[in-house]
Amino acid sequence: MAERLVDFACSDATMDWHPIDDVVMGGVSQSALQPYSRGVACFGGVMSLEHGGGFASVRTEPRQWNTAGANAFVVRCRGDGRHYKFTARTDDGFDGVQYQARFQPPRGEWAEVELPVASFVASFRGRPVTGAGPLDPGKVRQLGLMISDKQAGPFELLLEWIDAAP
Repeated sequence: MAERLVDFACSDATMDWHPIDDVVMGGVSQSALQPYSRGVACFGGVMSLEHGGGFASVRTEPRQWNTAGANAFVVRCRGDGRHYKFTARTDDGFDGVQYQARFQPPRGEWAEVELPVASFVASFRGRPVTGAGPLDPGKVRQLGLMISDKQAGPFELLLEWIDAAP
């Protein structure tokens, strides 16, 4: 049975998510994860390639997630045709290695996107990290969403929930 990690039907589910955009390196992209409608949150904003930018992301505060033994993360979402990344970090730091799985939810349609733990790739500041080892789901401390598809303009990913699946 899947473990519900985040349920955006809860009124405070978006409070724990914070933007980390390319402004940290001089860019001007902007994003947020905010309530959208009843039971739905929106990861949205504007991607800019100006000043060497090109990514927007949101991430949870570090916490203990019930993800031990998970074989996949499942995201119920509705996309806009763009490519996104689901991210997981195994430490409490701001900067460092994060694991990413790329996905493209259907435009304008709700779908349950399954991201196998084995498909996550270790990366540091957008570059693959060799020797980091596979993602250990039992050590996940932070969850996140990212867009870095080199396309300027607005983006909108709607979300209902995030599960850890056995």
